[in-house]
Amino acid sequence: MFEGIALALLVCLILAWVSKKVRFPPIPAYMFAGLLLGAGGLGIVGESDVSDFLAEAGLLFLLFTMGLELKPGEIYGQGRSFLLSGTVDLAINILTGYAVAIVVGFDVMDAVVIACAFYISSSAMAVASLIENRKLAAPESETILWIMVFEDIMLLLIIVALSSGSKSPAAVIATAAVLIAGFFALCYLFRKTVRAFLERYEDLGLLFTFSIVLAAGGVAIALDIPSTLVAIALGSAMSVTKPEILEKHARPFRDIFLVIFFVFFGISVDLSSGFPVVSVILLSLAAVTTKLISSLVIGKATHGNYLSGIEIWSETTARGEFSLAIATYGSPLVLGTIAVMVLITSTIGGLTGKYSDKIKRYVRKKSVKGRLPG
Repeated sequence: MFEGIALALLVCLILAWVSKKVRFPPIPAYMFAGLLLGAGGLGIVGESDVSDFLAEAGLLFLLFTMGLELKPGEIYGQGRSFLLSGTVDLAINILTGYAVAIVVGFDVMDAVVIACAFYISSSAMAVASLIENRKLAAPESETILWIMVFEDIMLLLIIVALSSGSKSPAAVIATAAVLIAGFFALCYLFRKTVRAFLERYEDLGLLFTFSIVLAAGGVAIALDIPSTLVAIALGSAMSVTKPEILEKHARPFRDIFLVIFFVFFGISVDLSSGFPVVSVILLSLAAVTTKLISSLVIGKATHGNYLSGIEIWSETTARGEFSLAIATYGSPLVLGTIAVMVLITSTIGGLTGKYSDKIKRYVRKKSVKGRLPG
């Protein structure tokens, strides 16, 4: 059990070092390592209760840190551009994902899960790429980040819809709404106390952050509502305290446990027999293409030119952690399909993010004057 986790982390450490050297996101490498080490590959590492717990914790800490960025006042202030960009991204990608899934032979329920995973980009890869490629000052970066925020909000609704199971979605929403309202009320009432605690007891901040995230996950399980939903809501509620300190303390847990999430997700996927290779290739190509179409529309609408759309596309092509989380609500066939789609799109997304300037120069050179302003 522990030997398998240690081996997987050692392999990922080597891959992360190589990725740093070549300035390429390591997430596809982590998943590939999992596929290689797991039952569908060499079969030398298997899942365990410990690996499942750590992988789940990685996702919770990621969602918690994303929630810290979801400040309702700032979202409201974005107004029309926020809604326009998010709605275009949602409509084009989720509808196309569903249509392609149906065409290649999936049933309606599997197609819904695939469409949701098809739609949502990897926030982890997008943010890491903007930082790694020194693009945070680019005019399109703010649009990219707000698209990620809109997708995070849609993720909440998707999780509620897919996880309702035998319970009605209304019951899940009602229970979650009461819990989330409690989070916001408590955080607002005790915001000064929490701020003072985090500022005064720096050494206890790590334990505080670890405890509240896992406690929130435990409460979610007890109430039979999605722990992922609760984690991101808790982060948003805690944003009224000291989000920069909380993010700093959550980051080590997120970075380590999220590696385990990616590699053990790969380990859990068995592609050894009956895998629809042609279908997943078509889905992956469609996923890259529809993000390009939606990004061109967004770029023209928000920045006045299509080249900005290419920049937005370059950073939103990759699917990742959220698509994999959605995949767990599907059948084993759907899980494997989404895993490979994530592997393909995250690899392509890593390349487009790194070489977006060269892509834009090429498009500018080849474009007909007046048809592709930039």
